[in-house]
Amino acid sequence: MSAPAPQPEVPRHEAWMRLALGEARAALATGDVPIGAVVVGPDGAVLAAGRNEREALGDPTAHAELVAIREAARALRNGAAGRPGEGWRLEDCTLVVTLEPCAMCAGAIVLARIPRVVFGAWDEKAGAAGSVFDILRERRLNHRAEVYGGVLEDECGELLREFFAAHR
Repeated sequence: MSAPAPQPEVPRHEAWMRLALGEARAALATGDVPIGAVVVGPDGAVLAAGRNEREALGDPTAHAELVAIREAARALRNGAAGRPGEGWRLEDCTLVVTLEPCAMCAGAIVLARIPRVVFGAWDEKAGAAGSVFDILRERRLNHRAEVYGGVLEDECGELLREFFAAHR
């Protein structure tokens, strides 16, 4: 696992992470793993939010990050952030998620051109932002993201530990 990058915007990152934690808690209502995400626009306003919905939708790709990325792209196409007609390039946005993204989500982050990713708990089994893989900073890819890991790590991790303890 890589050491967390310096966090010059810790108060903003923590405030955004609290929003993502709210999304994660909402996932519990459908029996989904409690992971939440928000996409923040260049002005600091939330463009989109998502939570795990794999169980709710019967969709293995319905991870919190992908749900939020899809919604953010839709919001931009509809004129959010003063950018009407723009679509899938989330070039000035920040993705905030309660768990380190997996390889699938990291690939989507790269393809969406998201320049910053803030996450809470590290995923020692499937993380792709520095623990198992480091797709987000892979030099051979056409896009790399700044990564800020460990934001409200204890709170994010505890929510997941409680969920899995109750399901064993």
